[in-house]
Amino acid sequence: MSTELDVFVGNTTVLDEDVYQLWLDGHTVSNAVRIRMEAGALQECEANAEVLHSDTMDQFRTFQMCERLLQSPSKVANQLLFQIPPHRQTMLIERYYEFDSVFAREVLGKKLSKGTKKDLDDISSKTGIALKCCRRQFDNFKHVFKVVEELKGPLVENIQRHFLLSDVLARDYAAIVFFANSRFETGKRKLQYLSFQDFAFCAGQLISYWTVGAVNNVMEDLDVDLEKEFLHDLKDLKVLVNDKDMLDQHKSLVCAQLRGKIKVFSEMEASFKNLSRALVNIASKLTHTKDFRDLFIDLVEKFIEPRRSDKWTIGDLRLFLKHYSSSVHTLEAFRHQVIWDRYMGVIKSCILKMYHD
Repeated sequence: MSTELDVFVGNTTVLDEDVYQLWLDGHTVSNAVRIRMEAGALQECEANAEVLHSDTMDQFRTFQMCERLLQSPSKVANQLLFQIPPHRQTMLIERYYEFDSVFAREVLGKKLSKGTKKDLDDISSKTGIALKCCRRQFDNFKHVFKVVEELKGPLVENIQRHFLLSDVLARDYAAIVFFANSRFETGKRKLQYLSFQDFAFCAGQLISYWTVGAVNNVMEDLDVDLEKEFLHDLKDLKVLVNDKDMLDQHKSLVCAQLRGKIKVFSEMEASFKNLSRALVNIASKLTHTKDFRDLFIDLVEKFIEPRRSDKWTIGDLRLFLKHYSSSVHTLEAFRHQVIWDRYMGVIKSCILKMYHD
């Protein structure tokens, strides 16, 4: 008696996205099997626990073998060991480099060094993220920083080109690199309410408008150092609060625009001098290299917290900053409009992003 069989042989690597996520999250094989069973994998695959364990172990082994390639994403497309369709390659790379915002917030602004890596046990306990997952994310931060550190050109584009990441993820990595490079203070208690995404937005603003790369796209190396000439020129803005006539004229212009439009008009009018002095003093402090790292704590302590205490709404704040910034163009004696716009454009955006509970 003869039996006919149809046999199909293929070599496309089988990858289960859910199991990949479990591996990325730092689970052991046993934990991953338990989670899969709780999710109904046995019924779905009509398999027993032994088969599920074997499948999970096989998948984990495949991911561990792929990891070396994922650390140099451009090699994934050209290697011959694993036959992975292009859309799956994209998924593997993007997910490998994704990170938890709460983890990124903990290491933001710290040196990407062995000293910080020793703190990962504490960060793992605090965030509830598996230590293995914390290590992968930290190593990715460090690896991206080292690769782009010596590259010419725009930071986000360099990250996208070398790591094949989506625009959104590349911008988040740019924020990590920017803060690791500039070492802005982010860990003070008064800054704890700010999320990674708050800081990432502000980093994007600073990179786009205040850095060397904002004015010169062909730098010899990393283009996210703050431009020293711009920081030095910020001291010229002090004339706005040191010249009494200019201060009074500025106040009159802003009050004329806001009368009847904001609920805190009386408080704003009475404290205009302090409001303006706070914003201008923050600018002048940035001229000192050792002080510019306090930018975010200064914004919170000297401007955001007092507005919160006076019960300003986000709408009040938005209108005030709009007219406070634009009315300077009407001051004939003021000669630093370009520096002012470059400074206030970023400060206005950052304050509005940071103004929340």
